[in-house]
Amino acid sequence: MSLYEKFLDGSVVALSKIISHIEDTRNDYRELLSRLYRKTTGIYRVGLTGPPGGGKSSLVNRLVGLLANKGHKVAVICVDPTSPFTGGALLGDRLRMQDIPQDKGVFIRSMGSRGSSGGLALATSNVTVALDAFGFDTLIIETVGVGQMELDIIDACDTVVVTLVPESGDAIQALKAGLMEISDVFAVNKADRQGSDQMVYDIKSALEMRVERPKWQVPVIPTEAIHNKGVDVLLTEIEKHKAYLESSGLLQKRRRHQLKHKVEQEIQRLVQGDIRATTLAGEVLDRVVDAIMRREDDPYSAGRKLYTRFKSTS
Repeated sequence: MSLYEKFLDGSVVALSKIISHIEDTRNDYRELLSRLYRKTTGIYRVGLTGPPGGGKSSLVNRLVGLLANKGHKVAVICVDPTSPFTGGALLGDRLRMQDIPQDKGVFIRSMGSRGSSGGLALATSNVTVALDAFGFDTLIIETVGVGQMELDIIDACDTVVVTLVPESGDAIQALKAGLMEISDVFAVNKADRQGSDQMVYDIKSALEMRVERPKWQVPVIPTEAIHNKGVDVLLTEIEKHKAYLESSGLLQKRRRHQLKHKVEQEIQRLVQGDIRATTLAGEVLDRVVDAIMRREDDPYSAGRKLYTRFKSTS
């Protein structure tokens, strides 16, 4: 049997190898993605994001256990930061998720961010396709946790949970970082610590002050993942948000928007590749830059001229 056939036959080993194939962008990986996409059915994607140290891994650990016990087939993607110096990543989330019931078909994959500035690995959305085609019905994505740069999770998830802790600092400042706009559910974790009640109050107050009042009222849930408190309430709110998206038609609208963005990205990738291979091939770009440094040209005019040359030859 081929690797693809073993994948279709339900081999977890084949799934892992295909994910590595996608992550490493090996030959024909896009043709593989095309075949896999036609096997997808619409896995529900929940993203957990927020500043580092918020206990996201512990929350994922508890949420996955609850989902698995409910009969869901769950996959988890944990994105760890990649070192800009060594290119490596710790990928230590499995060490923090010892309570996940592996005997119930839960699949965990750690991925390095590989320079992505938006909190997600560049290959995350592509790996989602493989997990969907394999038959998982729920996916939880835990982001790097860089704090203010995690807006790309909107294009990868259906429900976004922003996790904060009392030590995160001023809740209003956290909301100003853009987290209010992307959050569907707030979780104030480590709620047994001093200042948690005030943070819950501040977030709720900030949400009440929004000019636009959407129909979905973002809940703010205190949780203690370590002690398994409030996590069931958090899951209930996630499920309520899913039901709201489905009943309102927003789920299809969101996914349509995400697909448009995906197609745009694919076109941009192809065009950029063609430009590098033709218009900017050889010493062309070096000669252009030399002219700019001599002030015989400028970056803006040079870019337009090169693009015009590309269009005329394409």
